[in-house]
Amino acid sequence: MAGNSKRRGAVRKGGKGPTVGSGGNRRRALEGKGPTPKAEDRVSHPAHDRKVARERAAAKAERDARSRAGMRKGGSARPGARSSARPGAAGQRRRAGTGAEYVAGRNSVVEALRAGVPATGLYLQDTVESDARVREAVRAASDAGMPVLPVAKHDLDRLTDGAVHQGVALQIPPYAYADPADLLHGRRRDDVLVVALDGITDPRNLGAVVRSAGAFGAAGVVVPSRRSVGMTAGAWKSSAGAAVRVPVARAGNLTRTLQDYQKAGLMVVGLDAHGEVDLPELDVSGTGVVLVVGAEGEGLSRLVRETCDVVVSIPMAAATESLNAGVAAGIVLYAVAQQR
Repeated sequence: MAGNSKRRGAVRKGGKGPTVGSGGNRRRALEGKGPTPKAEDRVSHPAHDRKVARERAAAKAERDARSRAGMRKGGSARPGARSSARPGAAGQRRRAGTGAEYVAGRNSVVEALRAGVPATGLYLQDTVESDARVREAVRAASDAGMPVLPVAKHDLDRLTDGAVHQGVALQIPPYAYADPADLLHGRRRDDVLVVALDGITDPRNLGAVVRSAGAFGAAGVVVPSRRSVGMTAGAWKSSAGAAVRVPVARAGNLTRTLQDYQKAGLMVVGLDAHGEVDLPELDVSGTGVVLVVGAEGEGLSRLVRETCDVVVSIPMAAATESLNAGVAAGIVLYAVAQQR
């Protein structure tokens, strides 16, 4: 009824005062989120699996082609893909790791990119909140021509095996190990310097040894295939870029590898806290050397120690003090370099 202010729906509720706003949510909802990634770049899409399979097949075909070329030409060397050719076994392919590794976490990813760790992809959770570390990681990956791939959280959890990734992960390809015999190829036997590690499980020690080996002209580093650390992202970072220049070889049996080096005319020198000779008394002039570094605490294993031609120790002022494997190897490498 006209003029009836009590009629339902005719009463104005509230005045014309300010109303609660959206806080910018509506405006942000209208902003673009960039182009949709291709299906093959989305980890959860079947096209991505097909792309990975094609890349693996192409990589295998390329390795096989290089191997055949090495057999015809006698092998060649280049950083990151050194030839596996060796005397008596030309064209043997280098062994690779079992799969890709993922560095998880914002700080770890940024540090790996700063250190120049070789990587093939940067994965970002599609709902990740950007901060200075995320922006730096994206910028570094883009500068290196590396793909930046958005993924769902459950896919990133699966890739990183449940690690705390903070929405960021970096894919590291498996390291291509050399053969121990490759470290002698093309070198004078009396001028060869090789470092072998026995039972080293800390990637930081491996990286430090690789760095010292590069500084003092070693031909490379040998690690056992079992009960030993490999070239992980942590080892890459600790090497401070030396892993690009210094080959790391993997030995199926370290004792047998040391015996092969002895047959080739090299002197095997073990490093142990309870050595038979103090380092200043060691004489390695005029001969190639294989320096074997044991694990901190346990030292050299029994068979490796028995294989060594001599076992040296570093004299220290306090008998209770000890050095980690990376530092000890650097000291002995410097002493050997001084004699040469």
